[in-house]
Amino acid sequence: MVEHAACRTAAGAFSLWQHAVRLLPEPAPFHPQWTDTPVPRGRARSKPPLGWPRETDSLCPTCVKDVRAAIVGGEVDWRHLVEGKPGEIRARIEERDGRIVMRKRCPEHGEFEDVISVDPAFLTRIERLFPGRDVALSPDALHDHGTSAMRYGRGSVLTVDLTNRCNMMCDPCFMDANQVGYVHELEWAEIRRILDDAASVRPRRQLSIQFSGGEPTLSPHFLPAIRYAREKGYFAVQAATNGLRFAEEPGFARACKEAGLRMAYLQFDGVTNAAHAGRKIGNLYDVKRRAIDELHAAGIDVILVVTVVNGVNSDQVGPIVQFAIDNADKITVVSFQPVSFTGRDEDVSDERRAAQRYTLSHLAHDVARQTGYTEPLRDWFPLSALSPFGDVVDAIDGPARDFGQLKCGCHPNCGIGTALFVNKRTRQVVPLVELIDLERLLADLRALFDAHRDPRLTKAALVAAFLRNYRPDKAPPGLHLGTLLRQYLSQTGVAHAPEDDAKSFEWRVLFVAGMWFQDLWNYDFRRTEMCIIPYGTELGEISFCAYNTGVGWRAVVEKMKSTATLAEWYRRHGKHPVHADGRPLQLPPATVPEAVREHPQAVAERLAATASGLPQPRAARPRRRTKHLPIVA
Repeated sequence: MVEHAACRTAAGAFSLWQHAVRLLPEPAPFHPQWTDTPVPRGRARSKPPLGWPRETDSLCPTCVKDVRAAIVGGEVDWRHLVEGKPGEIRARIEERDGRIVMRKRCPEHGEFEDVISVDPAFLTRIERLFPGRDVALSPDALHDHGTSAMRYGRGSVLTVDLTNRCNMMCDPCFMDANQVGYVHELEWAEIRRILDDAASVRPRRQLSIQFSGGEPTLSPHFLPAIRYAREKGYFAVQAATNGLRFAEEPGFARACKEAGLRMAYLQFDGVTNAAHAGRKIGNLYDVKRRAIDELHAAGIDVILVVTVVNGVNSDQVGPIVQFAIDNADKITVVSFQPVSFTGRDEDVSDERRAAQRYTLSHLAHDVARQTGYTEPLRDWFPLSALSPFGDVVDAIDGPARDFGQLKCGCHPNCGIGTALFVNKRTRQVVPLVELIDLERLLADLRALFDAHRDPRLTKAALVAAFLRNYRPDKAPPGLHLGTLLRQYLSQTGVAHAPEDDAKSFEWRVLFVAGMWFQDLWNYDFRRTEMCIIPYGTELGEISFCAYNTGVGWRAVVEKMKSTATLAEWYRRHGKHPVHADGRPLQLPPATVPEAVREHPQAVAERLAATASGLPQPRAARPRRRTKHLPIVA
């Protein structure tokens, strides 16, 4: 009763606040020192063209590959990517046969078509909830990439590929690691310069720095790079990793934690070894399980990163979500990435592309069907819908802060998310939208930012907004409003709590996200210009999709700045292990508690293997700890 009364009182107070701000003149623009232009509010927020039918700028899949090959081969200067518009054609997004598709025609190579959504109502919802673009990106030399340049927003994740070397041969692979014939590996001075340059960008933003590859743990600069990113003031440093080194080398995770690593962005295809068969290591799920144990023991949060290929591992979507629920004390996010046909898969046939295409709408429906926790038209939001949280925190912090808040302002067709409230002890699950009217809360936060004048009043209204949208009758037993409010203020960033504060709460907000990177068949320049995941490279910060797909900046940058041919590298350094023959990886004896809770599918697979008499992977003998992965001749 007390909680119901508090929520009713807060609703009345918020209504009074809304009435009062309508009577006041429009507030002065919010122009903090970290940006060259005011952060847009109200009608000042712009949006790209949405809905359908609509037209946009796209690419011819064939023209682009021809131009890229000519540049890499030295026949055409790379500045053509900046000064020209190679391969660009118009595209139309429309509804056809109950689906949303992109259709385009190249005068030379004919027509191309691909699906954007298999559920028009779902995409309508996602586009309706888009709150508007973030602040404009100030033009500078770091972002001079012609029509591929980013134009809006501050970015959320800066990806830095430390090396294109890898100890696996995955399919799919964005960068075609180990196959391109040369090594591209950043020197220490180049890593420092990329991170220094990132701190100079306007708007000056708080980013999550993601070291990637290849396999970033192969770089001799991996640990120093983590330390330097933290020294520059970035609070979140993560590694996009296959997990092998964390599993093979006891103590490595602890060394990473001491250097400042906060999150491991762990590639994860499913809850069984069979689900990882395309990665060409026979016991790869068991390797992931060991890596999670090591990371958890070291205090590093785990984000499961799942490339979803329709008909290959799309049946694992629900089991992976359940695996994350069962291990909610270790796993903070599940990030599903519908397959992008690029890198090793860029020459995919039309038939395979049609059969294996997987969209964000597929994901929303698969999570609903395979878990029963969510509904496509109730629980999912565009990632950018969370932007008001960052705006309100920026407003409360005031204009004198050095960094703007991390903000996910991507195009609504790029990413979606939903949240489950999970008890880390009992594994009870409550969809967050059942507990909180999230759609109205986000609208309230936009109104708070638009009307902001005084940090104290905004903070009080922030609490009132939360309470008026809270549904105490839906709260599970033992969840107290005071604790939930403290968690809300902590995890929205208002309280500026320590980075491990979430560990003190019994309930976890488990975020389930979908991030759909473009390829040449569905490329949309309106998405590229709002990219929130730039790559930090020797040629500046380049949009994720422009780098890995699009006109293909990766191939150009890596070939121009290659360290050595593969043969030269092997002569100088020897060959590092590349696991690609399907055999199990021998792991050393465990030195940390085996804490991962397994999905029933994994248990059944192990029992079946035992019953069939197939040999099980054995623990390797303890070996001397090495500074880097062993080099073999």
